[in-house]
Amino acid sequence: MDNTTEHLEQVSGHLRAMLRADALRVLPDAEKMDFLRAVGEAQRMLDAAVVETIAATDAGFAGSFGCRSMNELLQRVLRTDAAGAGRVVRAASVVHRQTELTTGAPLPALWPQLRDALLDGVVGVAGLLAATGPVDRAGRRISPEDRLRADEVLAGFARGLIAVDHEADADADADVADQDTAPPATPEDLRVRAQLIVAYLDPDGAEPAEDIAQRGRGVTLGRAKNGLIPLRGDLLPEVAGQLRRIWDAYLNPKVDGPPLPGVHFRPSDGPDPGDAFSPVADGDADADADADADVDTDTGTLPAGDATGLVDTRTRAQKQHDALAAALGIAARHDDMPRLGGAAPTLVVSVTAEEYATGRGWAHVDGIDTPVSIGTARHTACGGGVQRVLFDPGGRIIGIGSTDRIFTIHQRRAITHRDRECLIPGCHVPASWCEIHHVHEHSRGGPTHTDNGATLCWHHHRTLDTSGWEIRMHNGIPQVRGPAWWDPHRHWRTPPHLHTGSPHQRAG
Repeated sequence: MDNTTEHLEQVSGHLRAMLRADALRVLPDAEKMDFLRAVGEAQRMLDAAVVETIAATDAGFAGSFGCRSMNELLQRVLRTDAAGAGRVVRAASVVHRQTELTTGAPLPALWPQLRDALLDGVVGVAGLLAATGPVDRAGRRISPEDRLRADEVLAGFARGLIAVDHEADADADADVADQDTAPPATPEDLRVRAQLIVAYLDPDGAEPAEDIAQRGRGVTLGRAKNGLIPLRGDLLPEVAGQLRRIWDAYLNPKVDGPPLPGVHFRPSDGPDPGDAFSPVADGDADADADADADVDTDTGTLPAGDATGLVDTRTRAQKQHDALAAALGIAARHDDMPRLGGAAPTLVVSVTAEEYATGRGWAHVDGIDTPVSIGTARHTACGGGVQRVLFDPGGRIIGIGSTDRIFTIHQRRAITHRDRECLIPGCHVPASWCEIHHVHEHSRGGPTHTDNGATLCWHHHRTLDTSGWEIRMHNGIPQVRGPAWWDPHRHWRTPPHLHTGSPHQRAG
């Protein structure tokens, strides 16, 4: 080992002398690229050396050198920060090998083939953690056998080996190393592939992850600094996908870029008499509000909208996130929005027909690597269009079809004029900001008709299946039934703000 240390010190001395001599400046570009490749391989080998060294230490190693933890020791020895030291410690736990109690022989690592890829210089610390992280976070939902299979697939992907169908080639004698190869995978490639493997092995894992995402979502504006307002937050995958599509539309070379900031005046043709927010409509709304008795047919009372804050429990940051989501959807449909590929830059969510029908599996947002739940696909499909694309087993497109499920502008105007705002009591998001919900789901035969459309804000539309609120149509008028905590009697009620005509038509 002393000779190995001396060799490393000699290599470090040669590199130091070369850098001091400024020898890299005069190298041709091709030689600079060769040098970078060699440095990259050496760097990965050094990563492997550090990780294997830490994996071979015992619990008291750091303390014997006066450090409180392995993280502190690595910060001092490698001169890295706490985050960098933490990555090395996590990588060491991935390749660590337990000792067999009776013989003292080392047992296989938890990720044996990825460990071999690390020792061969194929992956470094970043690649190792990117490949194992998604599977490890799934925990016990992934069996040891499936984890070993994932280890094999990810290690082959890291080496650039083309995947082999082991069931079809069970009798083949060809060694995996002799297979055709592709360019080695980057850490980002490995992370995406590992997420896809987890999505396949754990199709029911989307919903718990979505619950966590729903609680964590939020957008906030910071305090002004240097004339700027910082925007901070965490977006749901489909919201990030919609935002990315809008950015792509504005930044593609065929348009002039986003509009200049500031106020611009344009001539107006005056209010639209059919608009729910025109002066005429507002007058009607006041008259209807005065005539409305808010009657419960059994108790004579209607539970107050949101007086206790129980209907809408979102934080301010969550409400701002949902407002951004609604604004992005409206902006994508607006006539002034630049086209992307000849169409509006609307959100694209893909899912197989079988998974959509069964509710098991994952969907994918265009431009976003993180898989989303089938519920996200259902929410997107309810207010948007569905296009069916048929593939043969080899991936060739063999059929394209579509279904007309988007409410026309005239239908939307009529529905928003009738409903005025989100149907959920206590939620006063204007109808023009809302999405049009197919009360009888379109995939189950529900028509795209004003008698089957109702306004819901983005949040209540997204959570309708799990929130306890229910909607039905009665003679073309939407009715709402709240959860038991809001209305113990669970009566169907016509929202009082609807523009429906005489008051007796609105009694629940």
